[in-house]
Amino acid sequence: MQVSDRKVAEVGAEPIPVRRLRADQARRVADVLRHQIHAGAFDDVLPSEQQLVSEFDASRNTVREALALLKDEGLIDRVPKVGTRVANRKFDHGLDALLGLQETLKGHGTVRNEVRAAMHITAPAAVARKLRLDPGERVVYIERLRYLADLPLSLDLTYLAPDIGTEILGHDLETNDIFVLIEQISGGPLGSADLALEAITADAHTAAMLDAPAGAALLMLERLSRLDDGRPVDLEYIRMRGDRITMRGSLIRSTPEWKVI
Repeated sequence: MQVSDRKVAEVGAEPIPVRRLRADQARRVADVLRHQIHAGAFDDVLPSEQQLVSEFDASRNTVREALALLKDEGLIDRVPKVGTRVANRKFDHGLDALLGLQETLKGHGTVRNEVRAAMHITAPAAVARKLRLDPGERVVYIERLRYLADLPLSLDLTYLAPDIGTEILGHDLETNDIFVLIEQISGGPLGSADLALEAITADAHTAAMLDAPAGAALLMLERLSRLDDGRPVDLEYIRMRGDRITMRGSLIRSTPEWKVI
């Protein structure tokens, strides 16, 4: 059964009317349209306002407010006599596969790296613990600003186990994914990774490097990657432009305890 903006909430068996702010309704419409834009549901032009009014069972003002939200995000443009056009799409970055950026964006263009640092440093205590190193042990630190063609996507700070990292320093870091180099040097595949994803505010310096407004929301990914034998070798802190990358994954729900006999 379709539920409209003027529907009801049930209290016991008797439904009672619910008044919802137009902003609530507009947000609901914008969420669905945003997903459709990123999924490629529209070639270039969105359905007309009247079509959206009918699809979402919403008022024209609600639809216009939803479209205004998406325009403020830079996703669409309102063009006179043409309609509402897709202005910007994000690139998908999977959460359920251990891939480097070059592997992830294969088919979208050339990924290149501006190497800002590549050197040995003394591992901070927290880094040493994650990489299972002795306190004060040296690691290889690599900092890269990563582009798709000329479009800045992320700022990557990478700490590598010293044996593998030292060999990586002898390779081309401007065009290669570090994951690929790790597997070439170790002679085996990467096996697993732990990750944490959160939103952070771009400081002025990072924003300038990523060509983003100061204070813009960035996606921060912390990822600890291991070889197939379980040894941690790569700890990364990756700041990504949230307006250009979408993190996606598929999840499986474990059997609830109440169903276990």
